[in-house]
Amino acid sequence: MLKKINIFSFFILFSSSIYSLDNVVIFSGNSNKQLAEEISQYLNIELGEATIGRFNDGEINIQLLTNTGQKDVFIIQSTCSTKENSINDNLMELFLMIRTVNRLSVHSITIVIPYFGYARQDRKVKPRVPISAADVALLLEKAGIDRVITVDLHCGQIQGFFHNAPVDNLYGATVFVPYISCKKDLKNVVVIAPDAGGVERASQFVKDLKKNGVESGMGVISKKRAGAGVVESMHIIGDVADADVIVVDDICDTGGTLIKAAELLKEHGARRVFAVITHPVFSNNAMEKIGASVIDEMIIANTIPLRGEIPANITYISMAPLLGEAIKLIQRGESVSVLFE
Repeated sequence: MLKKINIFSFFILFSSSIYSLDNVVIFSGNSNKQLAEEISQYLNIELGEATIGRFNDGEINIQLLTNTGQKDVFIIQSTCSTKENSINDNLMELFLMIRTVNRLSVHSITIVIPYFGYARQDRKVKPRVPISAADVALLLEKAGIDRVITVDLHCGQIQGFFHNAPVDNLYGATVFVPYISCKKDLKNVVVIAPDAGGVERASQFVKDLKKNGVESGMGVISKKRAGAGVVESMHIIGDVADADVIVVDDICDTGGTLIKAAELLKEHGARRVFAVITHPVFSNNAMEKIGASVIDEMIIANTIPLRGEIPANITYISMAPLLGEAIKLIQRGESVSVLFE
C-alpha cells in the first residue's frame, strides 16, 4: 500500500500566524483535485464551487459558482495526463478557466501548476519542431494571468518563457529533505545526479541536507544514449561503496533508466538506494517495474495523481503545505524567496 507521509509535522511555517485570506478564492480543475483540497485544508478555506464537465461531443463545459468579485483568484491545475483526461484536456481546462475568470471583476489571477506539462520540450533539438514549453507559456499568458506558481520545473529557464507574469518555481526538496533526513537513519550519504543535466539539482539537495544536519558526498551517472529514451551504457562517477545513495530527479516517466541506475549502484556496493522524484509521470507499467526493482524506497510528490496499484516501496509527500505557504505570502504581498532559504 502507498505510504503517505504527513509532512505538516515536518514543514516549517515561514510566515507569521497573522494573515487574512478573506479576499482569496481557490478553484481547482479536474487534474489534481485531491492536492487542491489539501491546499484548501492547509489554508483553512473552502474550495470555490465550479462545474467542470464535458458536453456530449467532448467539449469542455465550465461554470464557476462562487462569487469572485474584486478577489484574488488562484486556479490549481497540473497539466498532466490522468485516468480520465489527457494532458491536452487538462491544459484546455486550465486555459478556459483562466478566460472565464478573466471576464469577471477580479483583482488578480494566479495559476498554480504543480506539474508543468510540455516542460521537456524546452528547445529545438532538430529542425522544424516547436518549442512546446514556450508555446504553452505563451498560451497561458495570453489567456490573462498575473502570476504562476509551480514546482521543480524540468528546466529553470522556462520561467523566462513567461514574459509578463512572474513565475515562482518552488523546490520540492523543501519538503523531501526533512523527511529523508529525519526518518531514514542515513549513514555515509551520497547524492547522485542521474545525468549531467541534474547536477545542479543534486548539488542543491546536498546543501539542503547539510542545513538539516546531514553531511553528504555527491556523484553523477554518465550515460551514453542509443536514442530517445534508450540508454546504451552508464557509468558511476563517484564512490558509493557501503553508502546510502539518494538519486535525485524531477521526473520519472517509464522508470527504466532509474531502475538500471539503481542496479548499477547496488553492484558498486551501495547499502541502500533511495530515489527522490518530484513528478511521478509513471507511463505504461512504470509502477509495476519500480515495485519489482532494487530501489529500497522511492519518495515522490503528489503533483500528479497516481493510477493503478501502488507498490510498497513508493512513499508520497504532499506539496500542499509548500504551495499553501506560497499562496499566503503572495496574498500578503511578501516575497516568496523565504521558501527557498
